[in-house]
Amino acid sequence: MKGLIVREPYASWIVEGRKVWEIRKNSTRIRGRIVIISGRKALGTVELVDVLGPFTPEELVEHEDKHLASYEFLKRYSNGKKLYAWVLANPEKFEHPRDVAVPPGAQVWVNLRGFQY
Repeated sequence: MKGLIVREPYASWIVEGRKVWEIRKNSTRIRGRIVIISGRKALGTVELVDVLGPFTPEELVEHEDKHLASYEFLKRYSNGKKLYAWVLANPEKFEHPRDVAVPPGAQVWVNLRGFQY
């Protein structure tokens, strides 16, 4: 199982179903159920169902209700590059966050061997 590292408050918003697009600088071929990790805690799972884009921050601001990021954040984060919307569905928030081992240097994905959800 794959774990996606996401900063707060975005990670909580994803597992609560409030945030349905995760904005990233790259596309991904990964699809299916993934774990949302913030810090060293697994907060829940969600299905990664599609990737849309590339977009400019100006184009993404029209969909703020899906990704919950301000134009200023998108502009700063993109640093002049195009952005992608990772489309998320069917969130499941864990009753209690679970400890996970995040290797040093991991920034996007974590391989979670033997993780049960």
